[in-house]
Amino acid sequence: MRRNGSEFLFQVFALIIASIIVHAIFVTVIRPNADAILQAQAAMQASGQTVVVERSLYVVLRDYEQEACFILMFWALSIMAFKAWQGRKERQFLQLDLLDISENSAIRVEDCDRLIDPLQRLPNEQQRYLLPRALLQALRRFGSSHTMADAATAVKEACETESDRLDAELAMVRYIAWAIPSIGFIGTVRGIGEALSQAHKAVEGDIVGVTVSLGVAFNSTFIALVISIVIMFFTHQLQLMQERLVLDTQDYCDTHLLRNLQLGQREQSPS
Repeated sequence: MRRNGSEFLFQVFALIIASIIVHAIFVTVIRPNADAILQAQAAMQASGQTVVVERSLYVVLRDYEQEACFILMFWALSIMAFKAWQGRKERQFLQLDLLDISENSAIRVEDCDRLIDPLQRLPNEQQRYLLPRALLQALRRFGSSHTMADAATAVKEACETESDRLDAELAMVRYIAWAIPSIGFIGTVRGIGEALSQAHKAVEGDIVGVTVSLGVAFNSTFIALVISIVIMFFTHQLQLMQERLVLDTQDYCDTHLLRNLQLGQREQSPS
């Protein structure tokens, strides 16, 4: 519960900080420059000069839909960075010998309490990591059932549960990846609606308003789709890292624990 609470607080503060920073950039840099370009085009139109519509980056980014997309992008990236940092800390445990036994040493039932004790003395945060939990469950299951098959099942169940949990925790990122193109399409509808409302001006020769409105329609979708591609790339990279963590944990348990349980059983079987 404590881990989930801290992650929720991180997500809330990440959203607030992303909103403040992105809005500040739009208000102080992007919109003033975009308005200056559009005003220059309107002045040229009013003076009867030929208007050449510039495809400026400021104009492409100026609208509220693009601002919302960038806020959601940085929010999603911060969530994924937090999860990647957590995964990196857990992966460091795979470099440690948590059981503190020599290679190919037989682990018998009477050894379980001795091996469980150092795992239980880990800090609470580290006890929630996948590797200590999988080792604890396997040792406890082996100590109670005296069978290696139950220990292997315990490791498999712990890894499958962790895989499901990690996948479920990406629900917010997936929602953001879906919401960003939707916001872009909202901008498209708004821009086309504004352009249609100014169609009579275009007939009279004033095309600046219609051009700006159509720019809102196409620019918002363009930016939203580009950001969505970026978000999905990093989402798949994070999923790959998490899947490798689960698979490497299974391999660690098999190499350092389950094989030694088999050896212990073979030594006990002749008696």
